[in-house]
Amino acid sequence: MASSAGGSAVRPTASRLARSAAPPARRPVMADVARLAGVSHQTVSRVVNDHPNVRPQTRDNVLAAISKLAYRPNAAARTLVTRRTHTLGVISCDTDLFGPASMLYGIEKAAAGSYFVSVASLPAIDHGAALDAVERLLGAGVEGVIVIAPSVSAVAALGGMPAEVPLVAVGCGTSAPLASVAVDNIAGARSATEYLLSLGHRSVHYVSGPQTSLDGRERSIGWQQALAAAGLAAPPVLTGDWTSRSGYQVGRQLAARPDVTAVFCANDQMALGVLRAMVEHGRPVPEDVSVVGFDDLPEAGYFCPPLTTVRQDFSELGRRALRLLIEKIAGASADGPQRPVGTELIVRASAAPPRT
Repeated sequence: MASSAGGSAVRPTASRLARSAAPPARRPVMADVARLAGVSHQTVSRVVNDHPNVRPQTRDNVLAAISKLAYRPNAAARTLVTRRTHTLGVISCDTDLFGPASMLYGIEKAAAGSYFVSVASLPAIDHGAALDAVERLLGAGVEGVIVIAPSVSAVAALGGMPAEVPLVAVGCGTSAPLASVAVDNIAGARSATEYLLSLGHRSVHYVSGPQTSLDGRERSIGWQQALAAAGLAAPPVLTGDWTSRSGYQVGRQLAARPDVTAVFCANDQMALGVLRAMVEHGRPVPEDVSVVGFDDLPEAGYFCPPLTTVRQDFSELGRRALRLLIEKIAGASADGPQRPVGTELIVRASAAPPRT
């Protein structure tokens, strides 16, 4: 055999070419599952589409065959047969904030294994943007929409949505005039304020979120209720914007006042800013000033000192929102706010009795 001057040339044989050109293994189809399970194609279809009229042993056999073959149902084909896409839409904004981001995660966690989630993130929710997002999600085949609507303007924007669209709002307080699920902000804020008063503080100052926030407004109500029940006048509210920076700026004002011994913050990020302002002003927490937050950030237990705060159950919020939306998809006329999700006061080391 001839060879090139630079060395021998090895040519692939016909058999090697045939092997290298062999097509990839075929993906299993429903007929393969039926053959392995010893059932009909229609029976496999019933199992895949969760039809109730299948004997338990037959269902187990089909599921075992599906697992063994690593069969994946064709989503498009299932949609044609069942008229269901098993896809939900979520419209969100302010997902750089802990609350809305956690609501989104809670919804996705609740839907996992049952529904796909398609997310439309908006810089702000007004009527035009919300309507456009709903239209885009419907065009993508979603069966219903959950809207994270934390502000007055967001709730107002949802008022004109097409009535035929199954829609649920979350994070919009407990009095929004539409099908909605929310945390019990009033009870949570009341418990935080009552705890500070129980330690012996003669007043509790409040750092609120933006006045446009519905959750923030309700936390203000809970704080006021606790003070009124104790026969105390509410001090002027100091307003932040949910960020640690705004909490720090407000905290500097509070730190300069010797009469301030207890501060309740509408979220943990602002509480973090207040903690720093107090320390910089020579007012240690909790020896000189007690601070309580709201949210229970994952980092809250690692603040210095560890932060006493109100925990929100975002997983339960997601489960209830999903359940309510599924009911609306099925035709239920569930309108108005549902029973709020409870909160829990998490006591750590940032609050103590006032100096005597």
